[in-house]
Amino acid sequence: MANRSDAVAGTVRRPSWRDPRLLAGLVLIALAVAGVVMIVDRADTTTPFYAAAHDLAPGTVLTKDDLIVVNVRVGSGEYVPQTADVVGKVLDRTVGEGELVPVAALVAPDRFAARDIAVESAMPLAEGVGVGSLVDVWVTVQAETGPQSTLVGSGLPVTDIREAASSLGSGGGQTVYVAVPLEDVGRVLDAVSADGDVAIVAAGG
Repeated sequence: MANRSDAVAGTVRRPSWRDPRLLAGLVLIALAVAGVVMIVDRADTTTPFYAAAHDLAPGTVLTKDDLIVVNVRVGSGEYVPQTADVVGKVLDRTVGEGELVPVAALVAPDRFAARDIAVESAMPLAEGVGVGSLVDVWVTVQAETGPQSTLVGSGLPVTDIREAASSLGSGGGQTVYVAVPLEDVGRVLDAVSADGDVAIVAAGG
């Protein structure tokens, strides 16, 4: 007759790796982990696209430093994917910092139909006007009947702003570079070169 200690030892025997219940449990754990991984993979449907690392003005010849890669969920064809070769392409419109680069905004260098013109503003720029802003260019001349202001460029994107310095080293105003359509370059140059004051006004405001 078996004593009580033998009976207790038999009930607490260590499970064997061959125990069907242990194997079934391991299989269920593995299936659960695989299911979670599959769900996460399916939920992550983002794709890497190029975005502007900083404000990019029309006429910018893209370099690697101008671009960052962001993973977003957007339709294909509208924006430039990371797999595209865009270095050396030219922007024909403003792309703000962090904005996805539109495919339609890229042109070959010989297809960019605008030229930068430097304009010295006779008055301070409005707050918020910077690279990429759209501005109107006005020229004011003194006529017999009084000052007359003429709009010589409308909705022109700003490509650069530089602080001018006088010969004594003090502030000499601001030089604003605007991208002017090729067919309007001559007219705008004639207007801003005439004897008058040039004002840069934020378009629409």
